[in-house]
Amino acid sequence: MPENQPAPAEAWQKLQEGNARFVSGAVAHPNQNAARRSSLTESQNPMAVIFGCSDSRLAAEIIFDVGLGDVFVVRTAGQVIDDAVMGSLEFSVDVLNVPLIVVLGHDSCGAVATTVRSAETGEFPEGYVRDLVERITPSIVAAQQAGAMSVNEAVEEHVKQTVRRMTGRSRVLHEAVESGKTAVVGVTYRLAEGRADLVTRLGQL
Repeated sequence: MPENQPAPAEAWQKLQEGNARFVSGAVAHPNQNAARRSSLTESQNPMAVIFGCSDSRLAAEIIFDVGLGDVFVVRTAGQVIDDAVMGSLEFSVDVLNVPLIVVLGHDSCGAVATTVRSAETGEFPEGYVRDLVERITPSIVAAQQAGAMSVNEAVEEHVKQTVRRMTGRSRVLHEAVESGKTAVVGVTYRLAEGRADLVTRLGQL
């Protein structure tokens, strides 16, 4: 494990503890003062990369009660993978040496719901939203084959498929997981409770 970085299990434990504080309302708001800001001017050493949906209700630093420099965040609608996302994830692992990747979906996801409707009706949105839907569609097909009936069940399957897809596409991510340097967790966030639930994982935790 690179110097000054926690093990994957320790990083995940810290995020779980932060989410528990958020759920209970006893947030600590760590690493959010002027001293922390000043200490980060020359470098960063995040303990995790969080790849999540762009939904305004899903602010990663808030729901995991972390601060400046703690997490490297990548967000797209429906946590859809593209080349820029893959490059950002590889950068976080290869250059920043993060020990943990978190794929963060959430219930009532609009991008997933739109894709479910498109799969049911055969009608696809126009413009770049269509690209989002097309990228999510394989996850919806897998969810339907697994018997998923609701949007939230489809969200969970999409998280699982995203974890598999990103590690399957990237030699950097695959080798980091295989070597034990990095672990991956797939999480769904419950909007009402504020709880981040583990739904899948890869690597040593």
